[in-house]
Amino acid sequence: MGVFANLWRLARTGATFQRTGAMEEALAALDAPRSIRVAARILGWPLGPLGLRGDPALPPVVRALTALGPAYVKFGQTLSTRPDVAGPKLARELRVLQDRIAPFPDAEARATVEHELGRPLEEAFSEFGPPVAAASIAQVHPAIERETGRRVAVKILRPGVERAFRKDVEAFHFIARTIEILAPSARRLRPTAVTRHFEGVVTTELDLRLEASAAAEFKANTIEDAGFRVPAVLWGLSQKRMMTLEWVEGDPLGDVDVLATRGYDLPELGRFIIRSFLRHALRDGFFHADMHQGNLKVLRDGTLVALDFGIMGRIDPYTRRVYAEILLGFLRKDYRRVAEVHFEAGYVPADRDLETFAQALRSIGEPIFGQDASRISMARLLAHLFEVTERFGMETRTELILLQRTMVVVEGVARTLDPNLNMWSAAHPVVEEWMKDNLGPKAVKRDLEATLKVLARFGPRMPEMAEKVLTKLAEGEPIEVKDQGLELRRAIAVGVVAGLLGGLGGAVLVALAI
Repeated sequence: MGVFANLWRLARTGATFQRTGAMEEALAALDAPRSIRVAARILGWPLGPLGLRGDPALPPVVRALTALGPAYVKFGQTLSTRPDVAGPKLARELRVLQDRIAPFPDAEARATVEHELGRPLEEAFSEFGPPVAAASIAQVHPAIERETGRRVAVKILRPGVERAFRKDVEAFHFIARTIEILAPSARRLRPTAVTRHFEGVVTTELDLRLEASAAAEFKANTIEDAGFRVPAVLWGLSQKRMMTLEWVEGDPLGDVDVLATRGYDLPELGRFIIRSFLRHALRDGFFHADMHQGNLKVLRDGTLVALDFGIMGRIDPYTRRVYAEILLGFLRKDYRRVAEVHFEAGYVPADRDLETFAQALRSIGEPIFGQDASRISMARLLAHLFEVTERFGMETRTELILLQRTMVVVEGVARTLDPNLNMWSAAHPVVEEWMKDNLGPKAVKRDLEATLKVLARFGPRMPEMAEKVLTKLAEGEPIEVKDQGLELRRAIAVGVVAGLLGGLGGAVLVALAI
């Protein structure tokens, strides 16, 4: 897609928001300055006729996003979990984007199944019902497996979704490059790298074989987690554009009123969601990275069920350790130690003042402690977070974007269940438990054992390797040593800070908006 095509797509985006009436509503919900609203009205009015019409039955912003395509819907899904950012009214409206988008025809779904399986649909399923959930990328059909008679859920990609995403992502790349040229101060947010990461995530989500593999791994990791369940994959009925899972009955987390009438302990459920996410991220290094209400159900016994495994995140052991140490420092209000960790690891340039950095961290963390969420202005805390990161030369990193994004979403979901929930206090037990197991004597013993195993594998080659090094030293040849650890440590920097401040949320929202 060329420059003019991208410019046209961007113009049509603004025109669509204008034509559907979404522009004014979105700017009002985001509390945009009056000058911005006036400018948008003046510039948008002549472009309106060029915009997409969308479905008039939908609310304006939902109407605009669904008309523009799946990538825009994905962004709306994230905003739907943040009533503190988007406003309660807009967040409620955007929730339909999670699993209630207009489905594509049954005939197309059946054709996809038959093409993927290479046989008539009736040979695989004795029953195949209409879709029960439809989202930006795929929709889900209930079915009965012919061979066993058990009820299953069949997930099928939307026709043409791959091409639509490619077009949107190309436009996002263009926006990112333009911003980096026209707004040098925004380069630290690395919009190009963020967009590249987003593209990689989406590409993975469009291959349901990879999603099936992720679901199976996630289930294996959490099989012994009380109160948490992952549906089993039916591998014989899963291909690139379709995936089959066991059917799970439960109440979706999107309708809080229904959950309350059924007698669920909503505050406890909110805390459990946060703790489950942290446990998976810290313990397993593999976590569900799209935990909005549409992907979560609760069974009558209170068991939380996770669905849709197209977006999963990984964290290596070193990153988990650093992340947990910094997070615990915040939880203990030991801001100086948090600052020291960053300086020791090279996250903050050495020429910056440690005490000043610790003071800045305190100014972010303290307003959260002892406050219920309803009294915290996330917008103001977000602005403060970005001021601090810019002041101390910390760049936005793409390596932990999924962790950042998921913490934003998870807290948003939890707060819909309990508006007064404080993520910090909910996280404390999980973090301390992990720290005891991974930064104490047990961890030292485990690390030593791992080191000895590595040395044992290289044992037969060690004399040869030592001889080569000693020979070079004797002959005066330089020995090149690459400090990859330093690069890794630097790569973690802002990602860790923004991630642990998931309650401040928005790093990814801002980045993706770019």
